[in-house]
Amino acid sequence: MQRFFVFFIVFFFQFNCYSYSEQLRKSIDSQVDEYIEKSWDTLTRNSKDLFLTNADEKLSEAQSIIYLPAHENLVAIRDKITKNWQTKTTNRVIFKYLPKDVSTIKQHGLLYLPYPYVVPGGRFNEMYGWDSYFIELGLLEHNRLKMARNMIDNLIYEINFYGTILNANRTYYLQRSHPPLLTEMILAYFNKSHDKHWLKSTVPAIQKLHKYWTTPPHLISKLGLSRYCAGGSGRPPEESSVYYANVLNFYKTHPIEDYDKSLFYNAKSNQLTSQFYVADRTVRESGFDITGKYGPFSAGIQDYAPVDLNVLLYQMEKDLHEIYMILGDNSRAAHWAKNANKRARLINQYLWSEETGYYFDYNFKTNQLRPYIYATTYYPLWAGIASNKQAQAVVSNLHDLLAKGGILTSCYKQGVQWDAPFGWAPLQYFAVRGLERYGYKKQALDIATRFIRTINKGYEETHTLFEKYDVRSMSPHTENKIQYSYKTNVVGFGWTNGVYLVFRTFINSSATRRSSSSA
Repeated sequence: MQRFFVFFIVFFFQFNCYSYSEQLRKSIDSQVDEYIEKSWDTLTRNSKDLFLTNADEKLSEAQSIIYLPAHENLVAIRDKITKNWQTKTTNRVIFKYLPKDVSTIKQHGLLYLPYPYVVPGGRFNEMYGWDSYFIELGLLEHNRLKMARNMIDNLIYEINFYGTILNANRTYYLQRSHPPLLTEMILAYFNKSHDKHWLKSTVPAIQKLHKYWTTPPHLISKLGLSRYCAGGSGRPPEESSVYYANVLNFYKTHPIEDYDKSLFYNAKSNQLTSQFYVADRTVRESGFDITGKYGPFSAGIQDYAPVDLNVLLYQMEKDLHEIYMILGDNSRAAHWAKNANKRARLINQYLWSEETGYYFDYNFKTNQLRPYIYATTYYPLWAGIASNKQAQAVVSNLHDLLAKGGILTSCYKQGVQWDAPFGWAPLQYFAVRGLERYGYKKQALDIATRFIRTINKGYEETHTLFEKYDVRSMSPHTENKIQYSYKTNVVGFGWTNGVYLVFRTFINSSATRRSSSSA
C-alpha cells in the first residue's frame, strides 16, 4: 500500500509538472504569435510612411533620394507619396529618375516599389530578395493574402524594371540578385487564391529571372550548372570600412590554402584587389554574407557551382512545369520538366559525394568538391533531387550539424555569422522540409521543436525575435562571437517570424494526428 501511495504521488507530481510545462509552452507560443502578428504591421512599409523606409542606417546620407524607373510618372508619384507628409520631411527627400548607367549614381537611395511590403527589421529597412519568401510563408499562415500578393508583385516589378530580383531595393544593390525563390512564392500564394489569370501574368517575369541565372556570367558553360556572380565594382557601400580593415589584417598575417591569396590581396601595397570586391559582392548575392564556405571571407565563391543555387534553379524549373500544367499548356510543361530533370542529374553528378554522404559545392576550376560541411546539404532533399539512398546517407550524418537549439549552419567556427555556432531560420526550414519529404518525420519534428524552443527561450528573455541564434547555447546573444562584418543581432525579424509560424503549424498538426490515431 505504501509503495502504491509513493508511486501515485510521484506520478501525480510528474503529470502536473508536464501539464504545467505544456501550458507554459502554449502560453509562450501564444505570446510569440501575438508578437509576430503585430510585427507584420510594424515592419510594413508603404507610400504613406515611405520616409521611414528611406532611412538607411547602413549609410550616413544627410539627404534621402527615392529613385524611379524611367517609365513612371515622377511628379504624380511624388505628389501622391508626399501628400500627407510634413514640410520638413518633404524637404529632406528628393525624387529622381534612375539613370540608365547605374555606375554614375553618386548618391545612393531607395528604389521605388509600387506596393506595400514587409522589411526584415532593424538595419534591413528595405525589401530583400530571399527574405521575402519566408516572410510570405508567415503572412500566409496569418491569412494576410493581400500583403503576400504585394510582396510577389513588387519582386516582379523589380525584374521588369530593375533587371532582376534585387538583393534589396536600394541603388547599391542594383547589380546583384539574391537566391531565387520567386516561383515558390507564386505557387504558395496561388494555392490560397486560385487566381489563374494572375498566375499566367507572372510567367514572363519568371522566365526572365530564369534567364538571368542560366546565362553568362552566372552560367558555368562546361558544367551546365550556375554560380553566383555579382556585378559592380569597389567596396559595397553598405559594409563598414572596419570589416575591410580586418580582412586586410587577416590576409597580411595568415597563409591561405583555399585559394590563391594574391588574386584578392596585394601584399606589396597591402591593399585588397578589385577582384576581392567583386567576390565580396558575390558573397552578398548568395545570401550567406559572411561565411567561410568558399575559403576565408568566401573570396573563392566565383569558382564554384553551389548546391543551394542549383537546387533553387531546379525547383524553379519544376515550378514552371507545375504552372504550365495548371494553365493547361502541356507542351511547355514538358519542356520545363525536361530542364529540371537534366539539372537534377547534373547536381547528383557534380555535387554529390558518395564517399561522405554529403552534397558539397563544386570547384569547376580544380574539378573538385569542397568538403565543407554546410546545412545546404539538405536543399536537395527539400527539392526531391536525392535518391532514397542519398537521403539516408545525408540523414546518417545529421549528428554533425545537429545542436541543442537546431541545425548549425556549418561545422566550423570561423568568426563569421553564416557558420557555427549560428543557426538561421531559412536553413532550419530547408532541413525540416527535406527530412519530412523523405519520411524522416521524427527527425524533422525534432529539429523544428529545437528551433522553436530556441526562439521561445530568446523571446522570454528579450520579448523580441532575432535574425539568427546561437543554436549551441540556444541564445540570441551573438555579438561577442562574431569577428567580421556587422556584429549585432538584428531584431524583427521577418524570416524568423515566418519559419516560426510554419514550424508551429507543423508541430501542432503532427500532435493532432498522433492524438487522432491513438484515440
